[in-house]
Formats: sequence, structure tokens, C-alpha cells
Amino acid sequence: MIKKILIANRGEIAVRIIRTCKDMGIETVAVYSTADADALHVQLADEAVCIGAPSAKESYLNTNNVLSAALLTGCDAVHPGFGFLSENAAFARLVEDCGLIFIGPNSDVIELMGNKINARKKMIEAGVPVIPGSDGEIESIEEGIVIAKKIGYPIMIKAAAGGGGRGIRIVHDDAQFRAVFDTLRQEAKNNFGDNTVYIEKMFSDPKHIEVQILADKHGKVLHLFERDCSFQRRHQKVIEEAPCHILTLQQRQKICEDAVRVAQAVGYDSVGTVEFLFDEHKNHYFMEMNTRIQVEHPITEMLTGIDLIRHMIRCADQIPLPLEQKDIIIRGHAIECRINAEDMRRDFAPSGGKIEFYHPPGGKDVRIDSAIYNGYVIPPFYDSMILKLIAYGDSRLAAIKKMRSALEELIIDGVTTNIEFHYMILHHSTFIDGKYTTGFAAEWIKELKERESAI
Repeated sequence: MIKKILIANRGEIAVRIIRTCKDMGIETVAVYSTADADALHVQLADEAVCIGAPSAKESYLNTNNVLSAALLTGCDAVHPGFGFLSENAAFARLVEDCGLIFIGPNSDVIELMGNKINARKKMIEAGVPVIPGSDGEIESIEEGIVIAKKIGYPIMIKAAAGGGGRGIRIVHDDAQFRAVFDTLRQEAKNNFGDNTVYIEKMFSDPKHIEVQILADKHGKVLHLFERDCSFQRRHQKVIEEAPCHILTLQQRQKICEDAVRVAQAVGYDSVGTVEFLFDEHKNHYFMEMNTRIQVEHPITEMLTGIDLIRHMIRCADQIPLPLEQKDIIIRGHAIECRINAEDMRRDFAPSGGKIEFYHPPGGKDVRIDSAIYNGYVIPPFYDSMILKLIAYGDSRLAAIKKMRSALEELIIDGVTTNIEFHYMILHHSTFIDGKYTTGFAAEWIKELKERESAI
């Protein structure tokens, strides 16, 4: 049995994992950079080890230092959280080579699904609908333009090793294709260590819908229904909700069945997420699979009552899932707002510094996942998300109203945040009707800037 876990991450997800480990009677070891010496996850863990300088490359991405910390403290397993090393197949293999348990899917699955071209091919073989695009790597501008014209502009050029909204260029014509192709390949090489790119059709205003998967090491695969992640800025999710308001029962059943088919086709054996695009004709297409816990997992936990981190640990420990699909029922509606330290009036520039005063909202059906506290200094070296605010209601409108109240109560002084941004969105008629698409946020932000310019 797993008795001691090293958490190879920081911030709210590290705190989230520590809390479940405490419930399970499992000891925890935190790792931290010199910039995170006073971080909450360092204070909550049973032990903590400094693994390097503030730069993520020298600390949270330093596999040697992370693994040395795990071995020196006598850990049985490593939980990568999300981001950093969580979808690094080489790291997962190193963990196993050191005689430790990697809390996540097996390294072969991470490698397969981490390469978007190989993942597309696998899904086509499994009979899962994929976004129209190239069959494989695009090696030249001329080859790419031929394919782009065949499927029709606009298209997306995407890095095969990319993810999380990074490594993407939207192209509307031949001239733009020529202008961005080589630049994107070089960026992909610099950021992901792989310059392979491919093409996918760009849908106009799709929905971005993902399905939560729960699988064990014994072949059982279940789904925990879907989440709507369509409210995005620059391909980054900002607000998520579950379930998706616009799906019919038949559409929900089909997209969830296809997500299970994806997981079964690749031998998936942990918690994961299958992401789809849902077009204006109400067709869904496989986009990618995230082989890790998602930022937005709390809204699924609110609807199902299932602790995903607990099951992730149990699955890694070879324990069969005690659930059947019929046991998983969703009730009500949940919304998550990602609270970032950023200034919406300065093009969402990061806003680090000291939190002078922090008052979290409370009450029934409100959840906060965060690692901030009064006096905490937000370091400038990492992602700007500092808090996840989750609200639940018996209906979608009730959840929206609950979130509005929670945002009104949430106070973070000393740094600029996007609390106001979320509050305004939750009063917008397009969001309230639930029919917003991935392009809505950009349009609304443009509208706000035009209003301010006119004043």
C-alpha cells in the first residue's frame, strides 16, 4: 500500500492533494523552489524539500532533484498534479525505474496521447470522430497549403507535442500560412522539444466539451459525465461548468460513450479527460486527451460526490474501482471561476505582489481551492491562477446566482485580480442562456475595450 507520497507540484493543486492524503492516512512530502519557501503546501505537508531556484526549469521541472527528494524521504509514490511534469512520459518512466509508483496513467499512454498526430491516428482506428485535418506531420509550406485548401480555411496549425492552448496558430489564407509556419515550428521546438506540426480544420464558434474518465489497472473504464469549458481567452479556460447546458440526453450519452471508447482504445488506467469540439451542426469531434487531473475537476466532484484524487491514488495502488457506471449520478449544476492575479485593464498582465488582506466566501455549496493567505507574496515565476472558486446549485441558474454571491464576498487586496471580470460575465445574457462558444470571451473583451475608449 502507498504510505508516503511526494507531490511534484506547487500551489492549490499541491494543497488539494495533501488534503486527500490526510483523509487517507497517507504521509506527504512537498517540494518547493526558493521562491516558494513560505508557500502553503510547504506548511501543510508532513515534510518539505527545497529542490532549486525560482525558475521552474531549475526546480519543478528538474527531474533529478524531484526524484532525489522522493528517494531521500522514503516515498512510495509521486503525484505530479497538473502542469510541470504531469504529462511527461520520460518522467513517469524514471519514477518507475526508481522503484516508485507514478500516480497517473502508464507512461506508454502518456507518450501516445501526448503526441497529437499519433492520438488522431489511434482515434480514427477506434472509430471515434476526429476533427478534419492532415493525416500526419506537415513538413513543408507547400504541402500544408495543399491540405489547407482541401479542407478549407480557416485552419489551425498545431504543434504535435503542444497542449493547454499552446502551440497553435489560426490561419485564414495562403499568405498567412506562409508567414507563420516556420515560426510555429521553431516555437514548438523551443517549448516542447519537437517541431512536428499538423493541420486541423478551424470551426467557427464551437463548444469545447470534455468528459471526465475514471479507469483502473484492471480494465474498467467509467465516465463521470461532461464539463463545458467553452469560456476561454487565448485558448485558455477561464470558467468551466458542468453539466453542459445545451446537450440533449442523446448527445450526452453519445459523447460520454465515445470518451470511454477513447480510453479503452489506448488502455487508459487512471483519472483523465477526453476533450471534444462540438460544432454548430451538433457534431462532436475528438480533440485531445489530458492524461492527468484537470484544473476544473472540482465541479465534477461537486456533482458526483466522488473524490477524484482519492481514486487516482487507489488506482495507482492497483486497487480495483468499487464503482459501476450505474452508480455514478450527477445532480444539480456546478461552476468554477479561475481567479487569476492579473489586470484586465492592462491586457490581463500578471499582477504579483503581497496579499494585504484576503477574505474567502463561505456557506453551503461554495468551495475554494487555493494556496493563498493573508500576507502571502505571489511569486512572479509561475502561472497567475491563485484561487479556484466553485459554486453549486440545484439548477444552472441557482449555481450562477450562488457564484455571483460568492464573488461579491471574495476580497483579495494588495494585488489586482480578475474577480470583477468574472462578476460581469455572470451577468451577461449570452452566458446566462448557456449558448456561448469559444469565441465569446474575445468578442466581449473587444467590446469592453471599445466602450472604455469611447469614454
